[in-house]
Amino acid sequence: MRVLALLVLVVASAPVAAAPGPGRWETRAPMFSERTEVAGALLAGRIYIAGGFVPGGAVTAAVEEYDPAADAWRRRAPLPVPVHHAAMVAVAGRLFVLGGFANGWAPTAAVWEYAPAADAWTARAPMSIARGALAAAAVGERIYVFSGTGPGGADAALTEEYDPAANAWRRRAPIPTPRNHHAAAVVGGKIYTFVGRRGGVNVNVTEIYDPATDGWTSGAPIPTARSGIAAAVVGGRVYVFGGELGRPGTYGENEMYDPAADAWTPRAPMPTPRHGLAAVAVGGRIAVISGGPRPGFSFSGAHEVFAPDEGR
Repeated sequence: MRVLALLVLVVASAPVAAAPGPGRWETRAPMFSERTEVAGALLAGRIYIAGGFVPGGAVTAAVEEYDPAADAWRRRAPLPVPVHHAAMVAVAGRLFVLGGFANGWAPTAAVWEYAPAADAWTARAPMSIARGALAAAAVGERIYVFSGTGPGGADAALTEEYDPAANAWRRRAPIPTPRNHHAAAVVGGKIYTFVGRRGGVNVNVTEIYDPATDGWTSGAPIPTARSGIAAAVVGGRVYVFGGELGRPGTYGENEMYDPAADAWTPRAPMPTPRHGLAAVAVGGRIAVISGGPRPGFSFSGAHEVFAPDEGR
C-alpha cells in the first residue's frame, strides 16, 4: 500500500542468488517485527522504521533503529500515537513523522519530532489538513508534503512546506495529479514524485516540484504503474521499488529514473516483492525494508539491500 523515504549501508555480506538485470541484491538482519505500511528515514548514519500494521491488523507505534556497521537493530522510544501510512523525513539532526492514519483509518495532521540523543518524541505544529498515504521530502532544512488521502477519502492536491526552525507551515503550488500511496525523492534540489493511486487505480505519472520557483513540471512516466511503492536516490538516479494493485500479486519491479536523461530503465528485481515498504539509501546502496509480500494485509521484517552497477 504505501510509501516513502530516502537513504543506507556499508557492510558487506554474502549476496542473494543472482537476480537478472543490472545491480545486485544482498540480505541483512531482518527487523524485530513484521510490518507493512511503514515510514523510514536515515539519521546520523542509522536507519529508523516507524509505525505500520503488524500481524493481526493492529496498528503499531513501535520504532526500530538499524546500525549498518553492526548489522543490528534496536528498539527506540515508540511514537506517541500508533500510525500507519505516514511519511518520515530527517532534517537538522531530527526525524519528523508526518500524517498517516490513526484510530483505524482516520487521517491525521499530526507531526512528531524525534530527538535521538534524548530518545524522545515531541509534538510539533500540525499540517493544515489531515492526510495519510502522503509523500514527503526535504530540501535544505525545509520539509515538503505532497497530496495523500484526506478526510472523506478524497485525495488532496495540497502541497505544504514546513520550516522546523519556525515550527510553521505554508501552502505551496498544488500537485498536478492528486493521489495517494506515492513516493518522493530529491535530486539536484528538485523533488520528484512518482506513481501512486487515484480513484483506486494506479497512475504512472512523474511530476517534479522545484521549491525555488514553486512550480511543477512533468517527467517521463514510469513503465510500470503501481502504488504502495518506495523510492531512494543513489548517484543522482532514483530507484523505485515494489508496489501493489492491478495484478494478483505484489510488484517486484525495480525501475531506475535518470533525471538528466528523463528516462527509465529496469534494474534487478526485488528478491522479495513487497508493498508498504521503506527504501533508505547511503554509501551507494539502498536498504529495502519491511512491507507486505502479498496485496492487502500481509507483513514482513524483510531487509534486502540493492547495490546498483551504474558507474562501474
